[in-house]
Amino acid sequence: MTINHNKMSFVRKIFNFYYEGFRSMTVGRTLWLIIFIKLFIMFAIFRLFFFQDFLGSRFTSESEKSNYVIEQLTTKPK
Repeated sequence: MTINHNKMSFVRKIFNFYYEGFRSMTVGRTLWLIIFIKLFIMFAIFRLFFFQDFLGSRFTSESEKSNYVIEQLTTKPK
């Protein structure tokens, strides 16, 4: 029973360390805001322009999609 109590105390210490650190940040909040804006741009905006639904526009069934992917992965390029 003491092992479980020690683990909870350790987890609580880690949580308190990060909680107090983030709570007392001033410049760090601005940096985190910049990080979240960059992540949003990378995953939302870039996905629309660079990662379009290639298989969905060409093939209708799942078997056609899987056959195309297997063929592309296993054949040598010319």
